Amino acid sequence: MYSRAPRFAVVGVPGNRRVTLFQDAVRASGLPEARVVPWRTVLRGEAVFLPGESVRIDSPGEDAEVERLLRGVDDPTRVEGSARWYAAFTAAVRDVARAASAAGAVLLDDPDDIAVLFDKRLCHAVLRDAGVPVPESPTSGPGAPAVRGWADVRTLMREHGMRRAFVKLAHGSSASGVLAVETAGDGRVRATTSVERDAAGRLFNSLRVRRCTTEAEVAAVVDALAPDGLHIERWLPKASQHGRAADLRVVVVAGRATHAVVRTSRSPMTNLHLGGERGDLDAVRAAVEAAGGSWAAALAVCERAAACFPDTQCVGVDLLPSTGWRRFAVCEVNAFGDLLPRLTGLPGSGAENLDTYAAQVAAVLPNRTRNHRADAAH
Repeated sequence: MYSRAPRFAVVGVPGNRRVTLFQDAVRASGLPEARVVPWRTVLRGEAVFLPGESVRIDSPGEDAEVERLLRGVDDPTRVEGSARWYAAFTAAVRDVARAASAAGAVLLDDPDDIAVLFDKRLCHAVLRDAGVPVPESPTSGPGAPAVRGWADVRTLMREHGMRRAFVKLAHGSSASGVLAVETAGDGRVRATTSVERDAAGRLFNSLRVRRCTTEAEVAAVVDALAPDGLHIERWLPKASQHGRAADLRVVVVAGRATHAVVRTSRSPMTNLHLGGERGDLDAVRAAVEAAGGSWAAALAVCERAAACFPDTQCVGVDLLPSTGWRRFAVCEVNAFGDLLPRLTGLPGSGAENLDTYAAQVAAVLPNRTRNHRADAAH
């Protein structure tokens, strides 16, 4: 055992798979089980932390009551309310930070970083200003023009020469409220999205990706989303694997790219819950090298993106490979992008035999991390 071993606390949803996987990693490391601080307790203003605890903030998702408190809707599949969710969530994270600091606990996730990570407009600007390659965006940064509806989206796309663009909720996640919009020279407009609109005009997330085939249909969805804030990015052509569009989720822990998964799809959205499938990472590495690119350089792009958030231990970077596999851009950086069950670390990462949660536990144990990397080198 190691001296001064940390005690963990995790702010999360009790029994949720994220919390369960983190607990498994803590126990496997030989440490006492993490103390779970429920999000419901946080939102009631009753969260308590202990001196010396290492406090991990995890997703508040998959709890209907927490979702109702944050978003103000009774149906967790509803899309609307993301601006309210963002305000309530970031305020709660700051409450956690104050309580942890007052108790003498150590926070593993910075509240200012989280506030940026959950605003796509701010996150894009931070990455762009740091020289991280990102898709062009007319809504990047706090000084960007407001997007009040479809008319503004149409204007900004035209002014920036974007015939194809992704329109996203500024505070969305898991592809909620995302439209992949395509325009043609004859004025036709269509979009691919998982958003469904009922007869009353309410928006719902669906597990089925569908097509909006008329401008009026696209406009109605965008106009309904706009009050919560929108972000627009140029739609970059992606590389493909076996005829399916491909991108990567790369997990960066303590500044180092430790895990990566390829996501492929027949639709523009590669999210696994929307029908995306895991691809062949070895084939991606071979394709990058065969094209004259560098896999190490691709991972370095992800590490540069994560370095923009130095006080947050772990982020998930969505990396877009361009057609031909030579160049890469960062689409998003996710505060809770580590849910990749059973995936072990990349060769040479120091996390070869660890899942994403075990790698984060190890990063709080410097001696163990160093010993593991030394063992891996032999």
